[in-house]
Amino acid sequence: MLRYQADRRTVFTVALYFVFAVIPWLLWPNLNNWEIAALVVVNCFLSFSCAVIVHNTIHVPIFKKKGMNKFFQMVLSFSYGHSTSAFVPGHNFSHHKYTQTSKDAMRTSKARFKINLLNQLFFFFIMSGDIIKGEVRFGLKMRKQRPEWFRQYALEMILVFGTKIALLIYNWKCAVLFVLIPHQYAAWGIVGTNYFQHDGADEEHPYNHSRNFTGTWLNFFLFNNGFHGAHHNKPNLHWSLLPAYHAEHIRPNVHPALDLESLPLYLFKTHIYPAKRLDFKGQPVVLAPAVKDEDWVAEVNVGHHANDMAGA
Repeated sequence: MLRYQADRRTVFTVALYFVFAVIPWLLWPNLNNWEIAALVVVNCFLSFSCAVIVHNTIHVPIFKKKGMNKFFQMVLSFSYGHSTSAFVPGHNFSHHKYTQTSKDAMRTSKARFKINLLNQLFFFFIMSGDIIKGEVRFGLKMRKQRPEWFRQYALEMILVFGTKIALLIYNWKCAVLFVLIPHQYAAWGIVGTNYFQHDGADEEHPYNHSRNFTGTWLNFFLFNNGFHGAHHNKPNLHWSLLPAYHAEHIRPNVHPALDLESLPLYLFKTHIYPAKRLDFKGQPVVLAPAVKDEDWVAEVNVGHHANDMAGA
């Protein structure tokens, strides 16, 4: 059923998310505060892991049969709290095609705090309004051009948000702690990766457009998400193949400052001490005057970019 056997880990992680999402509801009357806190942390991590999986599957569907991929997209939507199909517009058609330009809804130049830590912490909130606007415009366009995609998107949205409302009515405390908070963390985290992966890089260079993190544990738990340059150069390459592509094509050509081992060390240096917003050459990032988003939706031609709507 799977196109790549490495996706057994994908399926296992999604199943693990649902196990830990259900357990608190079953044990709720007997949980103490420490147990509640621990389960919230576990659910946040697993929901974020599923958000990474969402990212991976909208590029490379994991099953051989289209029907199974559509069903898996619905399952994934429950794991990170939003339509899986909705990841396509802002990510595939905006960010990937127009990285760091005025048509990239998630360009890092929108984050303009002098304290760099605030740019990372609030990146999601700065971006979310423009991402949603693009998603809505894209959805309306696909309603006419790709009704099959739109039906999948609408079904995912109805099921996910309908379930959230039902859970809030049933037990609002459990819903907030084990559904809303983990889902918000997942969305905050997956959008926030864009900041440390691209800020201060060179979007016009064939290799220096992305920052890479090659640590073993990071990439094991987050499905090689650290090999971001390889992903941008080959967005339809399966996540399990990214390390080999990175070793052969990215590492020999990318600037050493964009090929790092440790993400935690990088975050400490850039956000805690000395906490300077620098480009990959070690110079202060100079932001051009802020500009509004250009309309990238008008240029979308799904006939020419069918692969960018993989899984739908």
